[in-house]
Amino acid sequence: MADVNTASAAFLATIPSPDQGVWHIGPVPIRAYALCIIAGIIVAIWLGERRWVNRGGTKGTVIDVAVFAVPFGLVGGRLYHVITDNQLYFGEGKNPINALKIWDGGLGIWGAIALGAVGALIACRRRGIPLPAMADALAPGIVIAQAIGRLGNYFNQELYGAHTTLPWGLEIYQRYNPTNPDDFLNGIAIGHVPLPDSPVHPTFLYELIWNLGVALLIIWADKKFRLGHGRVFALYVAGYTAGRFWIEMMRTDTANHILGLRVNVWTSILLFVAAVAYFILAAKRGPREAPETLWSKDVPREDAPVSVEPSSEPSEEHADVAAAPDTVRDSAADKATEDPKPEAEK
Repeated sequence: MADVNTASAAFLATIPSPDQGVWHIGPVPIRAYALCIIAGIIVAIWLGERRWVNRGGTKGTVIDVAVFAVPFGLVGGRLYHVITDNQLYFGEGKNPINALKIWDGGLGIWGAIALGAVGALIACRRRGIPLPAMADALAPGIVIAQAIGRLGNYFNQELYGAHTTLPWGLEIYQRYNPTNPDDFLNGIAIGHVPLPDSPVHPTFLYELIWNLGVALLIIWADKKFRLGHGRVFALYVAGYTAGRFWIEMMRTDTANHILGLRVNVWTSILLFVAAVAYFILAAKRGPREAPETLWSKDVPREDAPVSVEPSSEPSEEHADVAAAPDTVRDSAADKATEDPKPEAEK
């Protein structure tokens, strides 16, 4: 009886995994991983739009940028995953067509950001706005989207660490798929039979919490120091890679190695150094971009939104330019209200 109570207490002290990550409505599969990705994109666009308008940008611009950045990012994320884990799709006994099955999981954030930036650059040039300023507006939303996306790894029961006896260890179960015994991803846990290493470190949860912390950090730093010229985005990259470095070291899933370290560990190191260098060098570009530089070129100046940030007034150099149209209109109005009588009749 004591052994049963001890086992029950140990189980209750761990985090259980979902029984499945895929549900079906008729022949249509509903995948938790895809839903998490979509939810993350929606949150990133919503928060990015609010931040862009608050900085003085034109309303609706972020959605226009997302039309280019999101598909580019999805392709880039998949390409990075396939390239760095090519042994999963190519070689003897492998089916290369599986490289196209993005719904089965496998998106590399580095590729998503790199190619997503290309899409964003195209959209920003069409709008006539600076990409670094747009990146600063989007940065907190991007890292929050990454946190939401990690929930998809939880449902897929993937990207976890080694065995642990900590109370927040993650229970992982054997999943069965009667139509394809080797397809555990689309299977269902029957009877909650634990895998040999269970419970394990929930590295997806570690990264989720870390990402939310990075989001709070860069939002605070942006408000405190009025960062601009891509420095918010650089701070996001530095903060994220600092966490990804130690979390990646804990993971036990299959990965390629260079000089004894996982590829993503090296990527984290290089990007951290690059981000810190950019953050320092970009400070020489001066204060945050003036709001009028964020107006889309296809929006009339008088219709462009005004920044609602309390301390985001344009510099004196730009204030004169921005105020010119109003000054002309005010002068015309004053003349129209003057007494039309000639000077001799006054």
